[in-house]
Amino acid sequence: MITLYHSKDTRSLRCLWLLEELELAHELELVAYPARLKQPQFLDVNANGTVPFLVDGAVQMRESCAILLYLASRYGDGRCQVEADSPLYGAMLDWTFYGETSLAVPLATALRYSMFLPREQRVPAVAQDYREQMLQRLPVLEQALEHSPYLCGETLTVADISVGYGLLLGELFGLAEHYPPRLAAYLERLKARPALVRARAVGA
Repeated sequence: MITLYHSKDTRSLRCLWLLEELELAHELELVAYPARLKQPQFLDVNANGTVPFLVDGAVQMRESCAILLYLASRYGDGRCQVEADSPLYGAMLDWTFYGETSLAVPLATALRYSMFLPREQRVPAVAQDYREQMLQRLPVLEQALEHSPYLCGETLTVADISVGYGLLLGELFGLAEHYPPRLAAYLERLKARPALVRARAVGA
């Protein structure tokens, strides 16, 4: 049985969303965030104290994008992925990691400098700079969606789940008003997917 350790609105939402898309049986363990402060016993499970943390038999994984690729390739049976011999395979990999490095990382850093550090160490200007960095990464996504509803064609893949989480995180920051039109419509399509609706409800 797959076990996912999850906290609301964190990167583990990506993994829970994919589990729902693939309709994979799993156990969900909710973790208070940040665990080091609110649930230190979680450090006995994952010494890093981070979510997601996925356990699948002897397999233990901590990185959300790696978990997406693992679940899709091992259990997807062609769903939510592009096959390695497809011309779109490289794009799927690229966008999957783009969602992390170009969207989620700047926003997580902004969160750190605006909320999570001790008050005397917070730097609002640095937080704002990282929010703007994230917004600067959006035009290429807008362009990529010009001819198809998803980043790799007509069907959702792990790339959309990764990028979609970054856009959801930006929405929580109040940045959605700056999303260009196609990207805003894309996010609404993602939010309407039953699997994401279920994941957000269960994870809450």
